[in-house]
Amino acid sequence: MTIRVLIADDQQMVRTGFRMIVDAQSDMEVVAEATDGVEAVELARQHRPDVCLLDIRMPRQDGLQATRLLAGPEVSDPLKIVIVTTFDLDEYVYTALQSGALGFLLKDAGPTLLIEAIRAAAGGESLVSPSVTVRLLRHLSHPPAAPRHIPLSERELDVVERVARGRTNNEIAEDLFLSVSTIKTHLESVRAKINVRNRVGIAVWAWENKIVG
Repeated sequence: MTIRVLIADDQQMVRTGFRMIVDAQSDMEVVAEATDGVEAVELARQHRPDVCLLDIRMPRQDGLQATRLLAGPEVSDPLKIVIVTTFDLDEYVYTALQSGALGFLLKDAGPTLLIEAIRAAAGGESLVSPSVTVRLLRHLSHPPAAPRHIPLSERELDVVERVARGRTNNEIAEDLFLSVSTIKTHLESVRAKINVRNRVGIAVWAWENKIVG
């Protein structure tokens, strides 16, 4: 199965570089390129790619606005978004994740991490980097205004805590001596109970509710 990718960046050199990396993979192809956020949303809705790579700072409409339009909480059939940017700013990362992005990558992360992020997003997973995302979630999380009932079992909390620390399903399964399929079942249950859309939403919820110390 070929992963169809949309690239949105206002710099021709960046788009060309990303295209070369993506098209060099036997299981990927670039189906569209956009030069700004408005065009990105139009082409994404037209082509319905498996993964959208969006820059943040683009003309007419930035990548954060485009992400919310394509993957935000109000979108019934969200697309899978990975933000790829040069700006490692706290508010950008947090807004991107809250808007529905599955990953947040810096442009200097290298081709290997870019490909990993695309494959993760295509599979419904997210690239939660301990060096970037988890640090920012910890920094930006705030305690609830009032004590909340935590509707999760002890085992589910074990899984959530590890997700918030950026661990993969395989790593969590190994930690807890469970099968990967059991971990996935727990994550589906958690998503339904706390009403979030994806793995990043689980991580955000965990930090905001102090599940991770």
